[in-house]
Amino acid sequence: MTDDAPLILARLEAHVLRVPIVVPVRTSFGTMTSRPAVVVRVMDADGVTGWGEVWCNFPSCGAEHRARLVEGWAAEILTGRPFADPADAYRELTARARLLAIQAGEPGPFAQVVAGIDIALWDLTARRAGEPLWRMLGGASPRVPVYASGLNPDRPQDLAAERQAEGYRAFKLKVGFGRERDLENLRALRATLGEDAALMADANQAWEPQEAAEMAAAMAPFRPVWLEEPVAADRPLSDWVALARRCPTPLAAGENLRGEEAFRDAIGSGAFGVVQPDLCKWGGFTGCLPVARAVLAAGLTYCPHYLGGGIGLVASAHLLAAAGGPGLLEVDANPNPLRDALAAPVPAPRDGHLVLPDAPGLGVEPDLPALARLCGSDG
Repeated sequence: MTDDAPLILARLEAHVLRVPIVVPVRTSFGTMTSRPAVVVRVMDADGVTGWGEVWCNFPSCGAEHRARLVEGWAAEILTGRPFADPADAYRELTARARLLAIQAGEPGPFAQVVAGIDIALWDLTARRAGEPLWRMLGGASPRVPVYASGLNPDRPQDLAAERQAEGYRAFKLKVGFGRERDLENLRALRATLGEDAALMADANQAWEPQEAAEMAAAMAPFRPVWLEEPVAADRPLSDWVALARRCPTPLAAGENLRGEEAFRDAIGSGAFGVVQPDLCKWGGFTGCLPVARAVLAAGLTYCPHYLGGGIGLVASAHLLAAAGGPGLLEVDANPNPLRDALAAPVPAPRDGHLVLPDAPGLGVEPDLPALARLCGSDG
């Protein structure tokens, strides 16, 4: 295959991984008692591989369903057929999924599968080019700022202090667990981390607009950088605009938006200071990089949303490096063996930043037999 040759896949496969965890990950709408991942591997006729990841956190049985969509639906469309590039394959899958997703009532799972495959195709393409993906996509620097995310409501200051000692300088608390508890947790974080630490709050759609406005005012003394998804993501944009006018803190959202039109409307609404597409839930690189650039062109902050395994984390870092801007990479503060194993070696932050390696593609080489053993199976 030459540089201008078509992209032809010989193989497309999905692997479901799941490991139990001691401390559940808690949000206002649900709890994760294990950490799942759906890993996508693509291979061309020359044996060059690419790796991707499909979002699968909820429901707990969702990983297996999404893996079957990869192998039972997408593989038939993609394997053996020439495509000009990953974006060409993305457009074909998206078009094929449109009516089927409506019929099945599952636009989310289909979008997630397309996103994970897109990540893998871009990884393969960059490996063939011998370049790190962030550079191939137009990035200027491999250095990206990070923040520690997913701080649970039970003594979050303890975990935050550990991550601060590791080099993190920004932290995001899960809220939506009751007014007093949320405020006390913010108070404890500020006291533990100091006045210079950046704090953010994520309500995971917990409140109605009135309560959201009241909580935003109550949290203001702790100077959160943003308030994430205080209300349901599918509320009319007019509700978000009205809430933004009442909130002293910039609003953030995007992980539950899907499609170019939805992001275009959100960017143009004036409701959001921070826009957070999740490349494993929708869009992959093909969809999310143009969104990130549109966010920055509008004078807003682009921050990739991510909470999953290691391939998606590294892909999010490459996307942020390619887009540029002042945004932060979301790194789950909670232990996750699949993040560590799939992204090995995970770059350690220094003074609030990590530096991506110069290896081709995403720079990850998952060991599937070892991962199967980690998950308690023989593969």
